[in-house]
Amino acid sequence: MHRSDQHPDRGHGREATDVAFTSLLEDSAEELYEQAPCGYLSTLMDGTIAKINTTLLEWLGLSRHQVVGRMRFADLLTVGGKLYHETHFAPLLQMNGEVSGIALDIKITDGQRMPVLVTSKVKTGDDGGPLLVRTTIFDARDRRAYETELLRGRQAAEEARRQAEADRERLQEALAVLQQSLLPAELPTIPGLEAASYYHTASPELLGGDFYDLFPLDADRWAFFLGDVCGKGPQAAAVTSLTRYTLRAAVLHDPDPVTVLTTLNTVLHERYTSGDTRYCTAIFGVLHPGDEHVSVHLASGGHPSALIQRADGTAHYLPTPGGMLIGVLPQAQFTSARTRLLPGDTLLLYTDGLTEARTGPGRELYGDDALRTFTAEQSAAGPEALITALAALLAGFGDGLDDDTALLALGVPALLPQPASTT
Repeated sequence: MHRSDQHPDRGHGREATDVAFTSLLEDSAEELYEQAPCGYLSTLMDGTIAKINTTLLEWLGLSRHQVVGRMRFADLLTVGGKLYHETHFAPLLQMNGEVSGIALDIKITDGQRMPVLVTSKVKTGDDGGPLLVRTTIFDARDRRAYETELLRGRQAAEEARRQAEADRERLQEALAVLQQSLLPAELPTIPGLEAASYYHTASPELLGGDFYDLFPLDADRWAFFLGDVCGKGPQAAAVTSLTRYTLRAAVLHDPDPVTVLTTLNTVLHERYTSGDTRYCTAIFGVLHPGDEHVSVHLASGGHPSALIQRADGTAHYLPTPGGMLIGVLPQAQFTSARTRLLPGDTLLLYTDGLTEARTGPGRELYGDDALRTFTAEQSAAGPEALITALAALLAGFGDGLDDDTALLALGVPALLPQPASTT
């Protein structure tokens, strides 16, 4: 039994293939030339068209009589195409004997233009001299449409990128202005006291929740605070604004630091009790300058302890244990502490972005001990010098510093040495 008998479908498929091959063999070379899916033409060396196929004539909307012996290849091109042909195409063809895949436009029916890809090759005689030029022209309308769409897409993407970058810059500028509005424009001048501050922004695209301030209470006393609101963004900024306003208002009624933080706790807890719990940590204090010293009375609510750099080259924390987060519970405990700043002493307040920075190959926390050691190693040259050194330290953390950090330093100027008596 023959295989075709065993598999009828396979037999029919072979018969169809045989018919297709037979049809191809019956095509004449002339028909293949005339009805090819691309344009063919042959020109003399001066460009005069000697032969052209039906496909190309149909594209041009011309008869063979109008073209053969009457037109040159360049006559089929648009004005720009003619210029390119004369300055690039023809010289390259003459020099190399062949050019391939050149994008040009030809003039077709009704004055329209048609994008094409042109390949030309010089035919030479037995003596090597040029006889004629054979040219193939492919319809590139679909390709041009694709390229145009691709270019349009790229331009749209580039415009979107530029717009996004411009929007990002405007957002960063707006956030920077808003961030500055949550901080004092400059610290006031206090007789017998020096002050310096610094604010490090971890991301220009996110509002931070760190804050600080220094302002007068009366002729003899000054209030200060520094803190950190949980979270980032507009909501954190709103809490920061409310916190700063509340602290400034509360101290006018009662300057006791524990009472001021208690008032802030009540305000925050009552304001954010509907599931969107918001809280902060803070140190609030009062300064009372005296003769060659400044008395400090402060209280802390869940905030890192203040650090004191003494004139004798030592540094130690001012403990405030047990202070609770502000705004979490309706009743909160806060811890107060007192100290004296003598000439050359500096009180440093900071947010935990500093001590929680990641350092070294092991990405370990910088920590309280390292900060105390660093501060002790700095010369007791006053708040400005200490803040400058700490700003350089923060910059050295690089990407290990991923949180905003606020610094506020308050100190008593060192006594100038008295000149020796000449009597």
